[in-house]
Amino acid sequence: MQFENINLEITEAIARILLNKPEKLNSLDDATMTELNQALDIVDRSTQVRVLVITGSGRAFCAGQDLNDPAMQEIDGQLPDIGDIVERHFKPMVLRLQNLRVPTIAAVNGLAAGGGASLALACDLVVAAKSAYFLQAFSRIGLTPDTGSTWYLAHKIGTARAIGLTFLAEKLPAEKALEWGLIWQVLEDNEFADGVKQLAARIATLPTKALVRTRELIAAALTHTLEQQLSMEATTIREMGKSVDYQEGVQAFIEKRVPVFTGK
Repeated sequence: MQFENINLEITEAIARILLNKPEKLNSLDDATMTELNQALDIVDRSTQVRVLVITGSGRAFCAGQDLNDPAMQEIDGQLPDIGDIVERHFKPMVLRLQNLRVPTIAAVNGLAAGGGASLALACDLVVAAKSAYFLQAFSRIGLTPDTGSTWYLAHKIGTARAIGLTFLAEKLPAEKALEWGLIWQVLEDNEFADGVKQLAARIATLPTKALVRTRELIAAALTHTLEQQLSMEATTIREMGKSVDYQEGVQAFIEKRVPVFTGK
């Protein structure tokens, strides 16, 4: 499928979605969100893909909602229903990423603002260039956060920092985001592209189903009691114990060799 605002590239087991509107800081309008959700559908249906990387072109990862999008404009004195945009596009995008059948990596090459920051935080691993930064700019235009921003910030860095970032709309540099536990890794700008490639290649060799189930377990742990979590872990490991990758992992351990996982 050909896209106008994004690029989707699948090479061997690695899928790469590039937000490709650098002149608009890869901001998201109706057309771009439709394409992004279509691309996620393609990745989710693929039996070849074992990891997805999402990144941006130019100097930004994603600036969030495009305020010049016609869907955001007043028509005949009627104000736009911004909540409808969130319900139709942003909410499905976040939920699809959280339930994707393969692990996901956000490669934050520059500014990640508003819904663009949430797009990154919805991925399993967030890797940022040293010069990148995150911004919750909603209060600057009189809005409340959306796209899961409040959920991700509260759960990942706590309510005090979440309130500070959203109230004051101050830049959060990549290194500070790492220090706070918001993201996984920061790479020097000149090492960023190679570092992301190496990480994606490594993830693609791991037991895909086990990684996705681990994601589900960690998400559930935020609301489960210990007893509930222990039960879920038992159910999940029972399933994984019947997988081809588990059998390969055990055999490789016995034979003292590196396992060759297939994601099955």
